Amino acid sequence: MWIDPIVEEIHQVRQAHAAKFNYDLHAILNDFRQRQSQSGNPVVSFAKNRPLGSDFEENSPVATDTLPVSN
Repeated sequence: MWIDPIVEEIHQVRQAHAAKFNYDLHAILNDFRQRQSQSGNPVVSFAKNRPLGSDFEENSPVATDTLPVSN
């Protein structure tokens, strides 16, 4: 099987970074967040920013199609 040297380097860097934090996921993620905030680069969020009761939710075909119909 062919081994990609770039992928291997990424695996080594990830392994070293995880070992630095004793493989504690919370500590690793906190480090990533700290690095991100210190980078000065903009952070993009893909979360929905629609207020509750917005037109999208009220007129959503998915929402109305799933409601029981009374005759």
